[in-house]
Amino acid sequence: MTDDTDLFEPRLGRMRSRGGKPRAPKLRSQILARATRAGRVSLGANSAANGSARQPSGRFNARGRGAKLAATFSRGSGWSLDRGLGMRVRPRRVTVKARVVKLAGKGPATVAHFRYLQRDGIARDGEEGRVYSTFNDDADGKAFLERGSGDRHQFRFIVSAEDGREFTDLKPFTRDLMAQMERDLGTTLDWIAIDHHDTGHPHTHILVRGRTEDGKTLNIAGDYIAHGIRHRASEIMTRALGPQTEREVHEQLRQEVDAERLTRLDRALLERAHEGRVDLSLATGADPSFQQLLVARARALETMEIASRERPLVWSLDPAAEATLTAMGRRGDIIRTMHHEMAKTGLDRRPELYDIRDPLDQSVLVGKVVRFGAADAHHDRRFLLVDGIDGRTHYVDIGTTRDAAMVGSLVRLAPRPLDIRASDRTIAEVATASGGIYSVDHHLKHDAMATDRFAETHIRRLEALRRAGGSVERLPDGSWKIAPDHLDRLEAHQRKRIVDAPLTIETLVDERVSNLAHRSGPTWLDQELVSTEPLPLVDHGFGTELREALRARQLWLLREGIGEERGGEAFMPADLVARLRTRELAAVASRLSDELGLDFAEARRGQEVRGVLARKVTIGSEKFGLVQRSHEFTLVPWSDVLERRIGQQVGGIVRDGGVNWTFGRQRSGPSIG
Repeated sequence: MTDDTDLFEPRLGRMRSRGGKPRAPKLRSQILARATRAGRVSLGANSAANGSARQPSGRFNARGRGAKLAATFSRGSGWSLDRGLGMRVRPRRVTVKARVVKLAGKGPATVAHFRYLQRDGIARDGEEGRVYSTFNDDADGKAFLERGSGDRHQFRFIVSAEDGREFTDLKPFTRDLMAQMERDLGTTLDWIAIDHHDTGHPHTHILVRGRTEDGKTLNIAGDYIAHGIRHRASEIMTRALGPQTEREVHEQLRQEVDAERLTRLDRALLERAHEGRVDLSLATGADPSFQQLLVARARALETMEIASRERPLVWSLDPAAEATLTAMGRRGDIIRTMHHEMAKTGLDRRPELYDIRDPLDQSVLVGKVVRFGAADAHHDRRFLLVDGIDGRTHYVDIGTTRDAAMVGSLVRLAPRPLDIRASDRTIAEVATASGGIYSVDHHLKHDAMATDRFAETHIRRLEALRRAGGSVERLPDGSWKIAPDHLDRLEAHQRKRIVDAPLTIETLVDERVSNLAHRSGPTWLDQELVSTEPLPLVDHGFGTELREALRARQLWLLREGIGEERGGEAFMPADLVARLRTRELAAVASRLSDELGLDFAEARRGQEVRGVLARKVTIGSEKFGLVQRSHEFTLVPWSDVLERRIGQQVGGIVRDGGVNWTFGRQRSGPSIG
């Protein structure tokens, strides 16, 4: 047994940390850090933006970390006494939302984002957004994107000043802000901006290349992005409009008392609440006028059933108060967007006919696209505004889908089904009977009718689930460990996956349905006229518009001698679509015959087609290949495999719905259906 004196050896000198652990900060540092977090002190002009006491964030070479802000405000009220005005004032408030976007493989998405920022209707005069930069009021956005195509990342900022409506033009404010950022970051920035006036609060979208003026990657410190830019913008706005007085702030807060959204008054109530209860009788030393506003807001929340009064000046807040108010605010913003867009089309609906589609709604929606836009501040998620055949206007969140239907087109939206297959249920069944393990042997023992090939398809399914991050684990012996709640986990995983694409979007008509009334070829209206399950239409809204288009199509068909009218009602033949297709094909073939100087030969089922594939011909919404021979030509259904065969010799046998092709001059060879 060792003696106690062998356990350590005393050494003289200053105390040092052991095991690499950092020393505890000095008492003075602890006091300053805690005071700063509490909003009691400001660390002065040498501090970074409102967070100097914290450990700096960002890359080691990030710019802006040591930027000196001339106006660094504490986390308290920010009020100061203006001797000239004889009242307390504070800086103007500006909100800045920032995002760093990795550009690798996102070229098309970046272009789509820019096009959306520049869309029609966002300028003050309702026109397309104007792109500007440091010295140019009409900058070339396309050239900016091309310059940054090789950058690692791009910075995107949304700057919204609380008093932005006071400016007739936001360009000077934006340019002052970007010039100050260049001084703080120590480099010239390559940027463009677009002002948006299509909401209640004018704001500016700014795109900044992730490159410095000497071509190096631009890294901006996290603290500067989170706080510094906002403080610089506040500084510029305060210089332009003067500091904000207590009277102005009180008036703004008074307007928030009855607002159906999350307000600053709500945040103040939530901060004062203890275990869900807020006692406004204990607010000693508070501003009396602000205290009255809090009481008024608590009463308003009571009428919204978000708070309940326990006794005078004491309310119990709903645990979900913040989430409820946030959702109410978002709903209000959506309703205003719907009203604005429908009013522009001259088809404004009553508020009770506005519908915000529930993401869990499993019903099918058919209607006309009124608008395709961004559902969030950073334009990651998209929405469609659809004027439905049910007479209601629907706001539909379509996730991150970018290639949505065109405005004015007729679409069919259906919920995307969960990818739970029969093989998944079989795997779970076999694993349950085999102690949570799945293998081909276990499968064959469980199901005497199964074959090795059939069981192998389940192994491929398990491999796919493993690569997709599913709840399956491959064991060293080749068998699979399956969780008892495998199907529940798989369903949860699928639901999470389809959040980005919750709906399938099928374009039924890519233009206004009224344009189809007098088409010579088959249209979607014809399919609807002979459908055994026609769409249910109402007598108002888009339902009326579609009903009128169908009636106009019926009248045209009757005038053309297709169908007949009995007892004041139109009856169409069951093969209406086929008749119109044959009729249109004959008309196009006649024009081509005159153009080519060749006879037209119809391609019949089982017949051999051989010749030179001359070109692709579009007839209505269908595509055909023109196969030309010495004295005649024929039209056959188009296939993607023909894209590279134009001008070459082709041959094949006509089948139902297509042609089994054999390419080249030989009569035998690989067949492609």
